Amino acid sequence: MDKKLGVVFYVSVIITGLFVLWGFFAPAQLQNVTGDILNFITNTFGWFYLFATFMFLIFALYLAFGPYGRIKLGEDDEDPEYGYMSWLAMLFSAGMGIGLVFWGVGEPMYHFFTPPTADIEPESVEAASTALRYSFFHWGLHPWAIYTIVALSLAYFQFRKRESGVISSAFRPILGNRVDGSIGYTIDTLAVIATVFGVATSLGFGTLQIAGGLSYVLDIPSGIITQLMIILIVTILYMLSTLTGLNRGILYLSNVNLIVAGLLLFFVIFTGPTAFIIETFTTTIGSYLGELIPMSFRMTPFTGGEWIGAWTIFYWAWWIAWAPFVGSFIARVSRGRTIREFVSGVLLVPTLLGGLWFAAFGGSAIFFDLNEGANIGAAVHDDLDSSLFVLLEQFPFGAVLAVLAILLIITFFITSADSATFVLGMMTSKGALNPALSTRVVWGIIQSSIAAALLLSGHFSEEGDGLTGLQTASIIAALPFALVMLFMVVSVNRSLRQEVKAERRKEKRRIRKLEQLVEEEILNNEDDGSSPDTKR
Repeated sequence: MDKKLGVVFYVSVIITGLFVLWGFFAPAQLQNVTGDILNFITNTFGWFYLFATFMFLIFALYLAFGPYGRIKLGEDDEDPEYGYMSWLAMLFSAGMGIGLVFWGVGEPMYHFFTPPTADIEPESVEAASTALRYSFFHWGLHPWAIYTIVALSLAYFQFRKRESGVISSAFRPILGNRVDGSIGYTIDTLAVIATVFGVATSLGFGTLQIAGGLSYVLDIPSGIITQLMIILIVTILYMLSTLTGLNRGILYLSNVNLIVAGLLLFFVIFTGPTAFIIETFTTTIGSYLGELIPMSFRMTPFTGGEWIGAWTIFYWAWWIAWAPFVGSFIARVSRGRTIREFVSGVLLVPTLLGGLWFAAFGGSAIFFDLNEGANIGAAVHDDLDSSLFVLLEQFPFGAVLAVLAILLIITFFITSADSATFVLGMMTSKGALNPALSTRVVWGIIQSSIAAALLLSGHFSEEGDGLTGLQTASIIAALPFALVMLFMVVSVNRSLRQEVKAERRKEKRRIRKLEQLVEEEILNNEDDGSSPDTKR
């Protein structure tokens, strides 16, 4: 085992192990306890999530377009480690790839049948427009701003300030050497636990969708045995990917993901209702930007509605819980880029790609329901896991597309899990850029074990899905980590401001020195009774 392992690794392993045992032996109790805590947090601190997430977005835009944009995440003469397309492919695969595939049809159709406000008639044109706008909102600028804050802070302190690549290192400007003690251990342990819970839940959802796809395409029963076999097979695959390292396994698979996802996306756009999709994308982008601030602060204190808590607040907490993992991975692959280039790439490009994905898949599903009577909404209601495959059946070569979609989910599954093991290895190896293989394997086994145990406990529980308790726990962990992120904003801003001030002082000294040299030259010329021109 890696000699760099310390308190964070062992404490995190113990806590996650105990939580798995709780979920395995007492799933109903786990769900009840975490559910009560989640309801309390949502009802009491929902406003805090909305304000904090909007502040992250404002600060991310300030970083891109403010006085810090030219600062490099590395040495001044350092070039980016990865090409632009490979960089985008890796951050997109780690950040949202599998989620977009899972929710690309399901979320718009859910909002289409259950609109955010009671004054919107379900299955109406207004409901369709609102459904897509909120899908853009939940997967657009706000979540990528959350990732931006964590990723940029880690990349800046690690590659420019030569700190270790752990979350706590970003707090040295405000905590000093205390980040090397118990406070730092607490921050890093919280980040690891949030990452493990978030990734394990994502792997569980990916497993359910693969099982749903196999059931829909090949009529294979999607029961617990199939799900456990999928986890076993995919675990072997991403362990093989882990053996090849960052520059081969994750890099190659991320590029494959982007290519396959792009092919599927363009096929849906150009063989489906093309004009409708393009017009939907254009219109929804406009309405999304126009309603950005009202949606960012929308709550329902007078009507007591639960939609905001179930969707927007839940999503903001979910993205915050995922931020340590995605932020750490994006930071690792972003060395050498300027802050302006980094924020533009991380914030804007994935937002546009995600919006296009929802317009293509969610928009097509709504189009077929409104105009062709496809009744995809009923399929989503009955079985969310197979919603994508129900949509693809409406297209030419539907069976081929379904197989392609299954392969895409599997590759996204592998890259997400592989990326997570790499990041968890970094977090628990004092920020090592290339954590030991043994450490990554341990975390890979833990991730799959958690997903398997919770799926299994959910199968035997009369109270529902075991993944619900795990997902809820990760949302609970997001509340303290949201506070951590706010202090992270203060810390990185302080360090950047000090660097800019120091650079300005250096520039002023250089200018003064140059002016003095010019004055001395002029005086010397005057003493010689000649001008510089006559001397030449």
